[in-house]
Amino acid sequence: MKTVGQFPRVVQETENTWITLSDGCKLAARMWMPADAEEKPVPAILEYLPYRKRDGTATRDALTHPYFAGHGYACIRVDMRGNGESDGLMEDEYLPQEQDDALEVIDWITSQPWCSGTVGMIGISWGGFNGLQVAARTPDALKAIVTIAFTDDRYADDIHYKGGCLLYENLGWSATMFAFSSRPPDPAIVGERWRDMWMHRLENEPLLILNWLKHQHRDAFWKHGSVCENYDDIKAAVLAIGGWGDAYSNAVPRVIEGLSSPTRAITGPWHHKYPHFAYPEPRIGFLQECLRWWDQFLKGEDRGCLEDPLYRSYLLESVRPASFYPKRDGRWIAEDSWPSDNIERREMSLNTDGLSMDKGEANVLDINSPLDVGAHCGEFCPYDPNSQCPTEQRHEDAGSLVFDSEPLSDRIEIFGAPVANLRLRADQAQANICVRLCDVAPDGSSTRVTFGVLNLCHRDSHEHPSALEPGKTYDIRVQLDDIAWAFPPGHRMRVAISTSYWPMIWPSPRKATLSVDTGDSTFILPVRPAREEDLRPFEEAEAAPPRNLRSIKPASRDQRLETDLRTGVVTEYMIVENGVDLDLDTGLVCGSTRRSTHSIHPDDPLSARAEWHWTETVGREQGWHTRTETFSSMTCDETHFHIEGRIEAYENDVLAFEKTFKESIARDLV
Repeated sequence: MKTVGQFPRVVQETENTWITLSDGCKLAARMWMPADAEEKPVPAILEYLPYRKRDGTATRDALTHPYFAGHGYACIRVDMRGNGESDGLMEDEYLPQEQDDALEVIDWITSQPWCSGTVGMIGISWGGFNGLQVAARTPDALKAIVTIAFTDDRYADDIHYKGGCLLYENLGWSATMFAFSSRPPDPAIVGERWRDMWMHRLENEPLLILNWLKHQHRDAFWKHGSVCENYDDIKAAVLAIGGWGDAYSNAVPRVIEGLSSPTRAITGPWHHKYPHFAYPEPRIGFLQECLRWWDQFLKGEDRGCLEDPLYRSYLLESVRPASFYPKRDGRWIAEDSWPSDNIERREMSLNTDGLSMDKGEANVLDINSPLDVGAHCGEFCPYDPNSQCPTEQRHEDAGSLVFDSEPLSDRIEIFGAPVANLRLRADQAQANICVRLCDVAPDGSSTRVTFGVLNLCHRDSHEHPSALEPGKTYDIRVQLDDIAWAFPPGHRMRVAISTSYWPMIWPSPRKATLSVDTGDSTFILPVRPAREEDLRPFEEAEAAPPRNLRSIKPASRDQRLETDLRTGVVTEYMIVENGVDLDLDTGLVCGSTRRSTHSIHPDDPLSARAEWHWTETVGREQGWHTRTETFSSMTCDETHFHIEGRIEAYENDVLAFEKTFKESIARDLV
């Protein structure tokens, strides 16, 4: 990544300004804009988050927003109510209040003398979600958005549920927000009221999983904020960005198919990061791509954005399994329409003797996986070099039904979502299924290419699931995550089917056996014939100068997977030190540590247990120090999930606040 310090226009930064909403709530904002913007007004770019502009996102903000400002834009980074130095309370994610506030912020922006009257929104993850959500409210001034690592469907494709299965990350994300939201505002910004603000937040801070677990099906709670409910509500031009190493790659092809506003998409090899500083490489000139988008749709300059292919993607070359990849080999490909007529839906049969183009004899194969199948699945949403990618899959394959192709005589490239169409029966009223596509090298190493999961009670509907009738035959469709991948000659394609995928998904209440009819079950590959691509190359990744930081403690990761030979319980321990840094400009010293443990007995789904403990520190080297310790845990029995939480807040190492949560929530076909 190339650092750029000189821009066409001189940048002026405002450390903090207040945006007063109609109910009197004041939101804290940091701004970057051309120094002469009041004389020569410019379009504005809004990033609107709960992640604390003062410290939480300050590093990435410094790389991004001054760059846009130096090219003729006013950038406004706003903390939502109840976060950072902003007033008020935050009760949950993506509530109507959040979007109402955003509309008021946009009105405030366009009323300023430095704004030309048009606004764009940019964001990754939460900011990618709410950019689309606010666009669906159709404010007149919002003409363009750049959404990165996002979803359009909060139930089917977010961090809570997947395929109707309860994701382990539902607890993990709740624990993370429990920690993030526990931190105090900075007295240097809000003054003496900082402590009253902090205590008020702590007294009212929710343990979010308690709400999320009360909505186990796709009800109105999840439909709100899911822009797939009506794509036509969005009129703004949308540049959609995804990464194959991220949890949110599936929404990219959905929105370019569903939106009627001007839309383009790029999916690279990246994890959950902005593409100008993401891993794995190659990075791209993401900020330059954004500038083209802003220039075209906020300034009215023709930058050729709509001459680009609809969907540009990085095709991943085959690779040996590893916990982290600093770089991925591959090439950029493109399609001018989606779905694309260039992609063949190649149907292959799952036969007793493997994966074949020919339908084999009818047979029945049973699978009842050990519940630790999934131990090598990696993190749901990797985001940095300390994250965990899926590792060697042979352990997972050993607990699965495996269908291998013959060694490939020719290279096969796929682009899109593979689909398993399975004819099967279950011996329980509730069961989960996981289908993985793996790339098996000649030496036997198995790399996960993509996967899909399904709660079989959701076979017909996420909104109205129904129990299985044991012994009844069902035709089941499992869609795997979108991917672009090249299988080389000599490798095998492997389809692996398991009844568990812990800790990615929470197990069903009873261990189930699935009986799969071979010959009548198929696997569909989205095969894209290789061709020469005529693509405009991306520019080199650029960024503004980084923050002025001094590292006090470096980031690190310690992870262990252990089997107790006496009890048989399989446990994973993880400690992630996010480091401690001193901001030499603000004087803030901030640190963060995450500890998580999850365990299960391979034969007992009710033994599943997960625990999270976060430590967050915010202070200064002299005179002021705060620390919060947050604890979250989840267990289950056959009828209920059991949740416990605790928060402890310390001021100068003296306990200032403590609160506990404990609740049991009935399982509803999950």
